[in-house]
Amino acid sequence: MKNKSCVYLVGTGPGDPDLLTVKALRLIKQADVIVYDRLVSEPILEQIPAGSSRIFVGKATDHHTLPQDEINALLVKMAHKARTIVRLKGGDPLVFGRGSEEATYLARHDIDFEIVPGVTAATAATTYAGIPMTHRGLATGVQIITGHSRNNLDLQHDWEKLANGDSTLVVYMGLANVHYITRKLIEAGLPASTPAAAIQDGATPRQRRLITTLATLAEETQQQAFQPPVLFVIGKVVALAEQMDWYLPRQQTHVKEDAHHVL
Repeated sequence: MKNKSCVYLVGTGPGDPDLLTVKALRLIKQADVIVYDRLVSEPILEQIPAGSSRIFVGKATDHHTLPQDEINALLVKMAHKARTIVRLKGGDPLVFGRGSEEATYLARHDIDFEIVPGVTAATAATTYAGIPMTHRGLATGVQIITGHSRNNLDLQHDWEKLANGDSTLVVYMGLANVHYITRKLIEAGLPASTPAAAIQDGATPRQRRLITTLATLAEETQQQAFQPPVLFVIGKVVALAEQMDWYLPRQQTHVKEDAHHVL
């Protein structure tokens, strides 16, 4: 017989409470226990009722408050103590959020769970930076990859497949490896003049946006001291960013001349 509690794996989007789904906000208001990550913003945490317990399990590169296996065990433990456990994750739980690891662990321990999608950085940050992921004549598809590997090993990507000038490449968690990523893409045949963007704290009031080219993306990101979380976008669609720049504040915007000649 299953425990009567339920663990909700809830995506909170990029941090703006206005981008929470209706279901996510309802569950936050109803939760007995909230287990939350580092990327869950303070304005979203402010939606938690005073009577709900909060447990922080935030993770940053090479520094985890709790390792993932201990987070999994914590969710099971909480499910035996409380009826409604809400596991808050930045973005979407199933897009580099390790939500599937938590879901399968809960399933193995016979714990009911539900997964609530959130607005992931690939759509939120690009939209707020004025960059469409697809555009007729510029990009017919999207490739989304991680720029960080387990135990800091070399990234095992098919670079020739990723160096596709007809698609948009979105890189999560790639700040530490941006020099390696850009070099491998150029070596695989993607033109160095390909428009590229770095977006820090996308879709939040702290957003910073850099528009440049693949050749200088790593150097300029470093020069401008970008800090995580940073999303990289590489492809012809980045050339539309100046025309579609709708979000304020407009900070750290630098459009390379090469990017204008793609259209």
